[in-house]
Order: sequence, then structure tokens, then C-alpha cells
Amino acid sequence: MTQTLREELKNEVARRRTFAIISHPDAGKTTLTEKLLLFGGAIHTAGSVKARKAARHATSDWMEIEKQRGISVTSSVMQFEYAGKHVNILDTPGHQDFSEDTYRTLTAADSAVMLIDVAKGVEAQTIKLFQVCAKRGIPIFTFINKLDREGQNPFDLLEEIERVLGIRSVPMNWPIGMGRELCGVYDRMKKQVEVFDGSDHSTIEVKKVEDYNDPLIRQMAGDYLADQLVNECELLDVAGDPFDYEKVMQGQLTPVFFGSAVNNFGVQTFLENFLQLAPQPASRKSTEGEVEPTDEKFSGYIFKIQANMNPAHRDRLAFLRICSGKFERGMSVRHVRAGKEIKLSQPQQFLAQDREIVDTAYPGDIIGLFDPGIFRIGDSLSQGSSKVFDELPTFSPEIFSKVSVKNALKQKQYLKGLDQLTEEGMVQVFRSVGPFEDTYLGVVGQLQFDVFEYRMKNEYGVDIQLARTPFQFARWIVAEGSGKIDPTKFRINSTLVKDKNDNDVALFENEYAMRTAMERMPEVKFLETAP
Repeated sequence: MTQTLREELKNEVARRRTFAIISHPDAGKTTLTEKLLLFGGAIHTAGSVKARKAARHATSDWMEIEKQRGISVTSSVMQFEYAGKHVNILDTPGHQDFSEDTYRTLTAADSAVMLIDVAKGVEAQTIKLFQVCAKRGIPIFTFINKLDREGQNPFDLLEEIERVLGIRSVPMNWPIGMGRELCGVYDRMKKQVEVFDGSDHSTIEVKKVEDYNDPLIRQMAGDYLADQLVNECELLDVAGDPFDYEKVMQGQLTPVFFGSAVNNFGVQTFLENFLQLAPQPASRKSTEGEVEPTDEKFSGYIFKIQANMNPAHRDRLAFLRICSGKFERGMSVRHVRAGKEIKLSQPQQFLAQDREIVDTAYPGDIIGLFDPGIFRIGDSLSQGSSKVFDELPTFSPEIFSKVSVKNALKQKQYLKGLDQLTEEGMVQVFRSVGPFEDTYLGVVGQLQFDVFEYRMKNEYGVDIQLARTPFQFARWIVAEGSGKIDPTKFRINSTLVKDKNDNDVALFENEYAMRTAMERMPEVKFLETAP
């Protein structure tokens, strides 16, 4: 490895920040994403989704059904430069029905920004996504949004974060008022205030102060809010957690920022603080041990496949997270699962639906590869080795339907659509064991069925029939030692099926049926994720 390449990799890796934004629906995630892109100069106007029938649509929401529903249903990737840093944002779907795509996307992130609505606090979907981040031990930064509306007491929110999520917090700034009374935030670390300039809240000014007792704050906020700020900050100084960088990096402490994305309030200071504190790309586990981002040889893995991003071209893109080495357009790499060399000739980088050909990319970057049907989620690509990165887990679905095609003459298109959308990870497909082969689809939430049906009709020209089944649980079953799987044990409130890789899976109607099966077959393992 030449000294020049080593220095280049070291410098480029140090510049990278790759993070996901996680939240419950309606917490303002798309708005925050757009404001970050605005500060990065990646877009010039922010058009947030105001209603389901809004005429303008968010930059990161490109699929037709997203525009109709006013929500994000796929994970977008956006890249921009800011203050010398190269930023990769993974904008994940907040909707509870799309958590599986979100789970996979989180494996490509080095840190996460957790967005919380000041009025609603920690919501169900946030908890699920937080748990995935916590399992990976990645740093989590919290942005408490919608400060321009009436909300919960900031201390109650911090207490809720600790009680519900089990993580301590350290407020980096503190609100001066809330809702109609909001007039600024005090930056505890940099000793400055961010205030609205003028009555229309159109411009924001940052002013240096001595501390929270500074007369400037009293002059700006009035006695009542100034006294409140002093009392609350004194309490934080005495009883709050001190900032500890090591704990933040280990995912044990979350820095908290207050702001209002829709008003740009606190967003720029959040971005600047975040880019200073967030980690650069780290090493990744593989079958050949830890892979350092500064390793000379290129490597990466596919974490997402998206079909028909451009309906006119019926294309498929595989999203690749670069783990090590320098990527160069036209390079040849080993497709480990397929066991052959392939050439990466049309790599693309993204701003939502807008794409451009990229000539070089570095660890931490996400690139799109044209997929003629050779990639699967979890595939590893590398130069000069057959290392495989930790397989992305398959999560257990919670809702199941039998699927069939309405017009038998469309069988070929139906199978193609089923195959492609399964590889994308939109649904999981199971086939029954026995004389009559039924096909079951498993999803995490009902909306996935709606989108699957919509895309089968609009992209493949196929009308399908979905019949809901009573199953609620899927468990991958593996016999240990001399144990055998007996299909006859899965006749009451359960059924035995095969997944796309021919693994045995049991579907259960309720927990009682699942417990009964486990007790009857102690020599069989029941797994929540695919083996």
C-alpha cells in the first residue's frame, strides 16, 4: 500500500459521517432531513409534506404511493458536504409498517439521530428502532423537535428517555420558553444563545454570553423566562449527567438538542455539534476478522435492493455500504456468494430520486449499483478475498396472508414481481409443506401488504388476491443432534412452511400454540431470526 493511498484513505475516512434518522411517524423527520440538506446546499427550497394530498412532496419521498399517502415508505440515501465533512444521511421510513427495511438500513449507519416530538415524547416506533441501534452499540444523538408548539416539560422528557429507553441523557442546549413563549435556546457547552431576531421569527441570531446568568438573556427573554432558565440550568449543573464522550461513543449516553426543524431553529447548531461529535466510519466484523476502513483492499456489502426507482427504465439498484479501501468506477471485485469477479461500471450516488454517476467513493459512503438480478441483501463484495460481512438478520413477521394471482395468464409476471419484491425485502415469502402448495406472505405491518399490492399492479401489471390468515408468529426451526422435525406436530393452530432459502419455518396463531410445540419438541430450536 502506497503512502499516498494510505494518507488519502485516512483523510477521507476522517471526513465521513454516515448516520440514520430514526423516529415515530409525524415527529418531523422528513422536515429535519430537508433542513439539513438545505444547510448543506444540497437543495435550495424545502417542500415538506403538509398533508396526504399535498401538491408538493418531500425531497426524500419519491415513490408514487409515498406522494399519495404523505409518508416515507422506503429508505432514501442523501449525500452532501458541510464544513469540510462528507455527510451521508440514511432517511429511514418512520411508519411502523416499514420497520424491517429500516432495521436493515440501520446496519449501514455509524450513528443515529433520534427525533422526538416535544409533545408526544418517546413513541412506540422510536422504541423499536432505538433497540436495534442499542444492540449494535452505536452512538445515538437526540433532537427534541417542535419546540415552537406547547409540549412536555423538558425534565419530564429527559426522565422519559431514561425510563423508557434505558439510556442516560446530557442536554447540550436548553430551551428558553416553549410554544408561543419560545424565544431561544441556551447552548450549555458553547456558552451562547440562539434567538429569534424580529417578531416574525424569520431570522435567527447566535450571540455569545458569559453563562445563563448573562444580562443579555434577561433583556431578551424577560424576568420570568430568565429566572426559569437560571433555575433549570443550575439544577442541570448539580443533578444532571456530565458530558462524557466515551459513554456517548459506547451508546450509553445520548447528547440532547432542543429545536424546531420547521423554523430552522436549533438545526444549524445541532448539525455543527453533531458533525464534530459523531464518529467516523469504524471497523466492521467479517469472516476474516475485523475489517478496518483504512485497509487497502476495497470491500462492502449490500444492505438494500430497490426495484423500479425509475419506472421508465424498470431498473433495480443495489445499495452498497463501503467498508474499506477506495472505490473506483469500473473496478473489478469479487462477488463472494456467486464466487465470481464482476465489474462495477455504473455506480451512482443519490439525492433521493436524483442520481449521478460517481467516479470514486470511500468507506462510509453509500453507492448504488445497477443490478441485473445478481445481488441479494447481505451480499459481500471485496477485492482479493472472500470475506463475508455479518449477515443481515431476517426479522420475524407478525402478519401473514395467502397470496394468489387473479389471472392465471399473468403467472410469469406474478412470479417475477414476487421474486423481485422479496429480494428487495418488502415481504417475506413462505411456501407450505404438503400436497397443496400455498404461498404465504409475511410482513411486519399491514401497510406493507398495501404497498406490495400497489406495486405488483403498477410495476408488473398483475392483480393479486390476499387472504389474511390468523398466524401471528414465525419461528425458524432447527433440529439438534439426532432430533427430527415432525410435520404432524404442526396441525393445530400452526403450520409448517419453507422460506425462500428452503429453511423450515413454523407459523403459529398464538403464543399458547408456540409454547405447546416447544414443549413437545425439546430437541428442536425455535429461532426468531433466520439461521
